[in-house]
Amino acid sequence: MALNIDQILSYTLYGNTGRDYLVALVIFIFVYASLKIFKRYLLARLRQIAKKTKNDIDDAIIEFIDGIKWPFYIFLSVYAAIECLVLHDNINQIAHYALLIFTVFYSVKIIQKIVDYAIRKRMQKTKDKEKDSLLLILNKIINATLWIIAVLLVLSNLGLNITSLIASLGIGGIAIAFALQRILEDIFSSFSIYFDKPFEVGDYIVIGEDKGVVQHIGLKTTRIKHLQGQEVVVSNRELTSTRIHNYKKMKERRIAFTFGVEYCTSQKKLKIVKNTVTKIIKDIDLARLDRVHFSQFGDSALIYEVVYYLDNTEYNVYMDIQEKINVQLKEEFEKQGIQFAYPTQTIYIKK
Repeated sequence: MALNIDQILSYTLYGNTGRDYLVALVIFIFVYASLKIFKRYLLARLRQIAKKTKNDIDDAIIEFIDGIKWPFYIFLSVYAAIECLVLHDNINQIAHYALLIFTVFYSVKIIQKIVDYAIRKRMQKTKDKEKDSLLLILNKIINATLWIIAVLLVLSNLGLNITSLIASLGIGGIAIAFALQRILEDIFSSFSIYFDKPFEVGDYIVIGEDKGVVQHIGLKTTRIKHLQGQEVVVSNRELTSTRIHNYKKMKERRIAFTFGVEYCTSQKKLKIVKNTVTKIIKDIDLARLDRVHFSQFGDSALIYEVVYYLDNTEYNVYMDIQEKINVQLKEEFEKQGIQFAYPTQTIYIKK
């Protein structure tokens, strides 16, 4: 005799009635259909809206969601369906573990997508191959770190004791770190130079007794073209642990120089000296006079100290201006009969 609908719905199999299985089937179809509708219609609408926005981070997120394949949708539908059924503990546990793995996997993927987007935008701004290589290496380090954390998180939630695993990884990491200590220090120093920007390619810097223009900033070393013409290769670790004078960062250059006139110069001419220096510097467009002083009595000269500011940081421009000042001083002093002093020594003999 054929079974009627009520008998089928009330029939029990593995602790669940036919009605329970029917409800689970309806939930599966509903969830799967909702996800498909979302992907086909709603996601397409969101993509059109995203194209009208100024930023493109929303485009990247929509692209990521669109890249999720049908196995994940089937799994979510099955998981939602079996939640209303009474199943063996092992099956429920497997379902929970699978949900955990899927969740962690796609969480890492979305974070990677955001990181890739940020680094790609940064690379578009820099347009520098050297800096781009640093960003790509940083991206790989972040991605590797994310996956290590994800694996440890999954293993921990699966009930495995990861303490010993972390300890063994820590011991191995310490051994590797000691072996590659210098190299790792240089690499991380290169990241420090990139983000902190104490100097950039093209900057004129002074490191101890070495001075020159930065030509290349690499992962391990930085190359500087010395003023004498040779190339100086300095480790990045050394650059981040020493004082660096970066003259490219100057807004203006302060110049102080001294000169001496003879002791026999009259008081009237001493005033002329100050007025002459003041006029010469004030007539130069890039120069801004700070002070001119008869500063001290030297061993063989009356010493003047001059301080002025130059509204240009280029060394060659500074030397051109200083040369112009020196030539005009010599010319004006010759007109006024003022003599520059030179080292002399007078001996008086008492009879």
